[in-house]
Amino acid sequence: MQKTYTLGTRTFVLDQTKAEAALAAKRVVGGRETMTFNLMPLRYGWAYDLYRTMKANHWEPEDVQMAKDIEQWRSDVVLSDIDRWIVRMGVGYFSAAEGIVGDNVIHVVRELVTASELKMVLGRHAHEENIHADSLLYMISSLGIDPHECEAMFEDIPTIVAKNAFVTDASWGLRRDLDMQDPEEIALLARNIFIFGQCMEGTQFYGLFGMILSLYRQGKLPGIGTMFRYTLRDESNHIELFRRLFLELITEQPEIWTSSFRNELRETMREAVRLEQEFIADCLPVEAVGLSREEFSVYIDHIADRRLEGVGLAPLSAGGEPVENPLPWLAELMDVRKEQNFFEGRVTEYSKTSALTAVADEEL
Repeated sequence: MQKTYTLGTRTFVLDQTKAEAALAAKRVVGGRETMTFNLMPLRYGWAYDLYRTMKANHWEPEDVQMAKDIEQWRSDVVLSDIDRWIVRMGVGYFSAAEGIVGDNVIHVVRELVTASELKMVLGRHAHEENIHADSLLYMISSLGIDPHECEAMFEDIPTIVAKNAFVTDASWGLRRDLDMQDPEEIALLARNIFIFGQCMEGTQFYGLFGMILSLYRQGKLPGIGTMFRYTLRDESNHIELFRRLFLELITEQPEIWTSSFRNELRETMREAVRLEQEFIADCLPVEAVGLSREEFSVYIDHIADRRLEGVGLAPLSAGGEPVENPLPWLAELMDVRKEQNFFEGRVTEYSKTSALTAVADEEL
């Protein structure tokens, strides 16, 4: 079918059949290659919807007040040594981990996908990782933490080194020309998306998130707690983005969804859980008020089982049923089933503005 427009002496013929063929050629990988970045017509409408949601949730770290945090950090009355250690572990790990995620999004995943709307939402994902890294810099400078100490923690604490190696190995191995017609190499990309979306951002981030929010719940470090809540809202979108991208990929490439590949992914998650639970032991070398190492360890089992179910894989628990949430108070803050409604009710959701509403003093 063709549509003709005549304007004066000029005639323009638009070939709808050709345009429809271009849409049909859209794929997650191995699709029509083009530099025109033409979004319309959309093949993956969910990706554009998610992009708009992420854009509407934009925030800036400097808009969050840190005066109360600075006052508490300098006082021995409010914060304990373990409270400060948790914060140091948080800024020490996340200040670079967020960059690892963003780097993988840009240099691996976005490089390999071919549909423009997928590239668009992945670009937003990477941008939000920059905001998170910036927020960690803001926390560090506000509290007066030695930045060299953060770098040393990232380099010298074995459980942090092990967590980083787990994800960077999966990323650096794909920094080469990959044949997106080869099922084995497509499976490598699917594994990368699973590791970064479901294992790292979806599971390994959650132990430390929970600890920071536990302090926030006790009225400690309200500015840091607020930024972690905003970050968590972003993370829920990142997890969903990589979950949907993973499912689209295996739908379009069903030959990679073998029994052995599914078992490999479950064992990969098992390793992610083991590394995170060892990290939790370093974050909580002693028990603290409202913070139990054992409960946070079980919480990671709970999160991991939810992530596996979300991509059609069986839970890790021996009985075949997901592990129950041992920290019910966290359900209102970061439960996996409620993340999409994270800011409903008690936290003001803002849109298309950097003017944040202070939420740190609200009772949780």
